[in-house]
Amino acid sequence: MSEKRPVKYWSDVTELASTGEILLPSDPLDRVLGQNEAIQMAKIAATQRRNLLLVGPPGTGKSMIAQALSLNLPVPCHEIRVVKNPENSERPLLEVLDDKEVTREEDLTAETGGTLLEPKKAPANVAERLGFRCKKCGAYSSPHDLVCPECQTGKTSVAANAPFADLFGSLMESFNGQPTLAGKDRVNTTRTLPDGTEETIVFERAGDHIRMLDQKSLEKRSQLQGTKNKKVLVKLRRNPFVMATGSSETELLGDVLHDPYGGHEKLGSPAYERVVAGAIHEAHEGVLFIDEISHLGNLQRYILTAMQDKTFPITGHNPQSAGASVRVDAVPCDFILVAACNIQDIENILSPLRSRIIGNGYEVLVDTVMPDISENRAKYAQFVAQEVQKDGRIPHADIPAVEELIKEGRRRAKLDEQTNSLTLRLREMGGLIRAAGDIAVVDGEDMITAEHVRRALKRAMPVEEQIRNKYGSYTKGLSKDVSSAQKEKSQYYFQNEHVPDDSMFN
Repeated sequence: MSEKRPVKYWSDVTELASTGEILLPSDPLDRVLGQNEAIQMAKIAATQRRNLLLVGPPGTGKSMIAQALSLNLPVPCHEIRVVKNPENSERPLLEVLDDKEVTREEDLTAETGGTLLEPKKAPANVAERLGFRCKKCGAYSSPHDLVCPECQTGKTSVAANAPFADLFGSLMESFNGQPTLAGKDRVNTTRTLPDGTEETIVFERAGDHIRMLDQKSLEKRSQLQGTKNKKVLVKLRRNPFVMATGSSETELLGDVLHDPYGGHEKLGSPAYERVVAGAIHEAHEGVLFIDEISHLGNLQRYILTAMQDKTFPITGHNPQSAGASVRVDAVPCDFILVAACNIQDIENILSPLRSRIIGNGYEVLVDTVMPDISENRAKYAQFVAQEVQKDGRIPHADIPAVEELIKEGRRRAKLDEQTNSLTLRLREMGGLIRAAGDIAVVDGEDMITAEHVRRALKRAMPVEEQIRNKYGSYTKGLSKDVSSAQKEKSQYYFQNEHVPDDSMFN
């Protein structure tokens, strides 16, 4: 396989056998075609933590810019948790841990794992008390077996010799709502160390194994007792890019789940366990991307508040739910907002929100075409390689196929009344590449050729254009598609309902 190399000019591309030899840029922002101004603003936004409003038609790379921006940010370094409030359960407390604290806790958790043993390698009396070993015949079996499969002796103390031990176990299971196991869950023992001191050893069931915890593991576990009654709301290791396009109020702002028992201490779920983070909280230290932001309507004002305060409370949004009385205040949500919209939707963005973006960021009109020059033709070849890699199911393209795609890019730019240009409506171009790749796969070819692209152009044609090509116009196509029954019905309605009767003229 040939060594991959970067391409800057079209002359670099013509030296290759296929797009599989193109070395893709390591910086995600350098993988965005055209949009030089938007890319420059995105790099500034990543460095200075500024907001962006990207304005332009669909398929021009707005979401790709937002994702690339997030990958240029430092990794998140805080984890957000909610903690049970012993004084007021409906006002859970908040805990924010840095990466060092989280890592220390993870290491501590790993040290409490003890040693997993096969039941046969544990002391016989321990295996018996945990329900793995039969006291009568010494056979080993699962603690789920209340009766020894070898000698049919009951393994539970309650039903050790009862004639209906298996039925009794099933009955207990139905009452408890969980499987009944033979023996105890946990056994405490001691052992003598070489220096003569005694050490506490705990054996407990761990599925089909026995976990042995020595004194050190027990001490570590006791240190972790303080982590109980907590719930991780926003993980430390998370995706810095959060898409909130079309989100509902609860998806965007978070919620508190309903509990039919009203959070009762014995029956219900504690309030802190029912708190759910919203997209604005999950985007903390990252990017919150909202395409078609004007469609959020009045929810835009909540985004404005979150951007101003960098915190936003989580509360239940259904007034008829038990979650409505629960509230967690000042949950961090320090994100970079990357919003996008079409030109005609600018007026539907709330003025205060636009003011906030302009006051701490930039508004960028994205390009729909780029000049048809050597560097940009090389970018088209890079784009093909990127789309092939992203799809993962189609082969790479040879250079004549890339030339055919460039030719189509010129044609589509002319449809936008731009000459000597290449289109940047790349979502549609990506679909064309995939269509050509599918044809190549079906044909059993290991590379996309120019012929595959030409055939894909016919298959990937929008249905409106297919109708015009077949019938001459959309209207004629519609008339051809009407069934005979519909035609008769149309004639009936026209004759009997739309034509006035004679009485109207008397």
